[in-house]
Amino acid sequence: MQISEKQLAQVNDRIQALIKADNFYGKKLKEACITELKTPEDFLKLPFSEKKDLRDAYPLGLMTPPEEDIVRIHSSSGTTGTPVIIPYTRKDVEDWATMFTRCYETAGITNKDRIQITPGYGLWTAGIGFQAGAEKLGAMVIPMGPGNTDKQIEMMTSLGSTVICATSSYALLLAEEIQKRGIRDKIKLKKGVIGSERWSKKMRDRIANELGIELYDIYGLTEIYGPGIGINCQNETGMHYWDDYIYLEIIDPKTGEPVPDGEQGEIVITTLVKEGAPLIRYRTHDLSRIIPEKCSCGRTYPRIDVIMGRTDDMMKIKGVNVFPSQIEEVLGTFPEISSEYQIRISHLDGKDTMRIYVETTGDVDFNDLTKRIAERVKSRIGFTPIVKAVEVGVLPRSMKKTARVIDERFSEE
Repeated sequence: MQISEKQLAQVNDRIQALIKADNFYGKKLKEACITELKTPEDFLKLPFSEKKDLRDAYPLGLMTPPEEDIVRIHSSSGTTGTPVIIPYTRKDVEDWATMFTRCYETAGITNKDRIQITPGYGLWTAGIGFQAGAEKLGAMVIPMGPGNTDKQIEMMTSLGSTVICATSSYALLLAEEIQKRGIRDKIKLKKGVIGSERWSKKMRDRIANELGIELYDIYGLTEIYGPGIGINCQNETGMHYWDDYIYLEIIDPKTGEPVPDGEQGEIVITTLVKEGAPLIRYRTHDLSRIIPEKCSCGRTYPRIDVIMGRTDDMMKIKGVNVFPSQIEEVLGTFPEISSEYQIRISHLDGKDTMRIYVETTGDVDFNDLTKRIAERVKSRIGFTPIVKAVEVGVLPRSMKKTARVIDERFSEE
C-alpha cells in the first residue's frame, strides 16, 4: 500500500521536527543527507529503525520537542536489554486516547459499558492506555490492574462488568477460575478486548466459549503509542488500523523490500503526527499481511491480518528453522487437548531435543495421543519431538504473558 501525498507531507513535517531537535534521529537524518521527501520512492530510501537504535538513544535521546512540552514517559520492560524510553506530549496522549476510543467503538463498546482493566499500570503502556480510551468514550472504568484474582472476580460480579481488558493468558486464567467456582451465571461480561501477546484460535475459542463473550484483538507497541493502533471489527477478518496516525508497510524481513499487498511479511510502522518521539520506518518484527479487500463492515480504514508470529521467534533445532506458530497450528488440529502448551528445548548428549507438553483430560489414552501428536509435528517440521501429556491445569497460568517456549540451551551453557 503506497504512501499517500498527505501521509508523505506528514512524514516531511516529522523529519523537519527531528532535524530541528538535532536528537538521535535528527543526527541520523543529517548524516544520510535527508531533509525532504518528494515522492513515494524517496520514502522507500529512508533507513529503517530498530529497537537497538531506540536503546542506543537511552534515556531521552528520542525526545523531539522541548522538555517543557513532555507530559509523560512510558518504557518497555527492558527484560532483554536496556529499556526504551518514549516521551509523550499532551497531544500524543490525547491522540492515543482518540485511537483507543475508536478501538472500543469498533468493538461495539459504548459509554453504557462497565470496563474492567486488568493489564498493568505504570511505565507499561497497557493499563493507562485502556483507561484513557474508556474515559474518553465516557464508559465506567474499573481500573483493577494485574493480579489478585479473588478481587478481580469480586469486582466483576459486584459491579456487573460488561467488558474485560486483558492479556489472553490472564483472560484464560479468569475464565478457568470462573468455571471452577461455578459462577458464570453471576458474570455479566459481554465482550473482551485482548492484547499484548499472540494467541491461537483454540485459545480464543476456549475463552469466548467459557465466558460466553465476543473477543476483540487489539494491536499496539510501546514504541509507537501503546495498544490501540488497531483492532478487529465484528467480522473478525483482520484488524483495522488508524492510517491517519500511522503509515504501515509490510516488507520481506530478509531483503527489506516491500512485498505486494496480501503477502505475509514484517510490519514496519512510521508515526505520522507523533510529537514526543516520532519513529521513522520502525521494524516491529511482527509478521502479518495487508488485507487488500475492502471490509464488509463498511469501515474504510485499512486492515492487517492477525499477527502470525515474530521474525525473532524462530528456533533453530537440529539444524531446522522452527516457528512456534507451526507447532501451534498442529496442536490446534487435536480436539482432545486444551489451548495450553509448552515447548522446552534442551541440548543433551551432544544433540538438541524438543519436548512439547500438552494438556488433556484423564479420559484419553496419553500414550496414543502423544504418539499421534509427535507424528503430525514431525510431518510439519521434519524431526520427531518428545511429546508429554499432562492433565488440564498442570501447565503454568500467567497474569501477564505466558512463556510458551523455554530454551534451556542458554541456561545450560
